[in-house]
Amino acid sequence: MPVLQLRREQSSLRAAVPEERVRATPFLKWVGGKTSLLPELLKHVPGRTRRYHEPFVGGGALFFAVAPRRASLSDGNGELIHCYLQIRDDVFSVLDALARHVYEKAHFANVRALDPLGLSPAARAARFIYLNKTCFNGLWRVNRAGRFNVPIGRYKNPRFHDPSTLITASHALKGVQLDCLPFEDALSRTAPGDFVYLDPPYDPVSPTASFASYTAGGFGWEDQKRLARCCFTLNRRGVRFLLSNSATARVRELYRGFEQRTVRAPRFINSKADSRGRVDELLVFNA
Repeated sequence: MPVLQLRREQSSLRAAVPEERVRATPFLKWVGGKTSLLPELLKHVPGRTRRYHEPFVGGGALFFAVAPRRASLSDGNGELIHCYLQIRDDVFSVLDALARHVYEKAHFANVRALDPLGLSPAARAARFIYLNKTCFNGLWRVNRAGRFNVPIGRYKNPRFHDPSTLITASHALKGVQLDCLPFEDALSRTAPGDFVYLDPPYDPVSPTASFASYTAGGFGWEDQKRLARCCFTLNRRGVRFLLSNSATARVRELYRGFEQRTVRAPRFINSKADSRGRVDELLVFNA
C-alpha cells in the first residue's frame, strides 16, 4: 500500500475512533486462547475489583472482554510484551510497518530470520504480529536459544494488517501496566480486593500433547507446583483468582481445597485435523 494512502487511512481512523476506552478483541492468535470459553470465564470475574491482573496474558481474550479500568498484564515472553507496549503507545507506526509485509513464502522466511533486537520498536512489533498471523496455526514456538522456528501456514488471505482491531486494542490498553516478568514477581504486586486470572501453559494430557515453548525455558511440572503455591498465598491474602488448566488428575490434586469446575473447550492446535475437537479443561477459583 502506498505510504500516502496509508497515512490518509490512518488519519481517517484517528478521527473515527473515540478517545475513551472501547471494547476490543484479541489482535493475536494464541495457543489456548480463551475466546470460546469467555461465557464460562466471565461467570467467575467479580463485578467490582480493585485491580485486574493477568500474568500469562497471551492473546488477552478475558482482559479485552472485561475491559477493566485498572489492570496489570505481564508474561514471560519478551517479544509478546514488547508488541503490546507498541500497540498501546505507537499503534500507527506499527500499522505503517505492517503495511510493508506480504504473505509470501520467501518473505516469511526472511522475516523469521531477522534478529528482532536489530529492528526499530515498531518494526519489531510488526514482525511479531506478521509471523503470528501467517505461521502454521498461529503457533508461537521458540527453540532453546529463544529463536522463533514455526514454518509458514496455509491461508487464503491472512489478516495481519488490521487497523480497526489494532486501534481499538490500543485504546483498551491505555493506562494498563505491561511488564515482562516471572509470574511470581507479577503476583507479588497484588493486594486484597484484586482479581487475578491465571492461564499458564497447560499440564500435558499425554506424553505427546505437551506444548510449553512460548519461551526458551518452557513451563514444566515444577513450575505448575510453584504456581499452585502462589494461589494458596493469594487466597490467604484476600486476592480472588481464577485459573484454567488441563483437567488432569494431578492438577486436580494440586488445587485440592479450592472450588473446581470442568468445562468443555475446543482444541485447535494439532497437526491432524481429526485429532482436533473438544476437551475437558479445569477451572479453579476461590470464592
